[in-house]
Amino acid sequence: MLEADRTRRRSRNELGTEGERRAADHLAARGYRIVGRNVRAGGVEMDLIARRGHLVVFVEVKTRRSGGPGTGEDAVDARKRLRLVRGAAAWMHEQPRGIRRARFDVIVCECSRDERDWRLRHLEGAFDANV
Repeated sequence: MLEADRTRRRSRNELGTEGERRAADHLAARGYRIVGRNVRAGGVEMDLIARRGHLVVFVEVKTRRSGGPGTGEDAVDARKRLRLVRGAAAWMHEQPRGIRRARFDVIVCECSRDERDWRLRHLEGAFDANV
């Protein structure tokens, strides 16, 4: 593998981590408590799990540079949604009672090519468990 390929991949991972941090900050500013980051349950990794009262929110974060191909929403296809539902069910099964409602959100983080300007789109209830 070429060194440029490794650097690009590392940069993409770092960009994703920054997007997840910004998404968590966005949720916290809106009264959610982050209860998990990059949580694995049922063989599935979930980017963020947040809670507000008896509501738990499973959040898929998609980070993109502006002008790149596709949208973050497009990347959460039916197969990805099924995996997230499976992971959420496994996570909820491991938790003590008290969770009355669950929701699946997508937060799309887009930054300019120089990463100075960021925009977040929070899609509440982007999909449901009846995928």
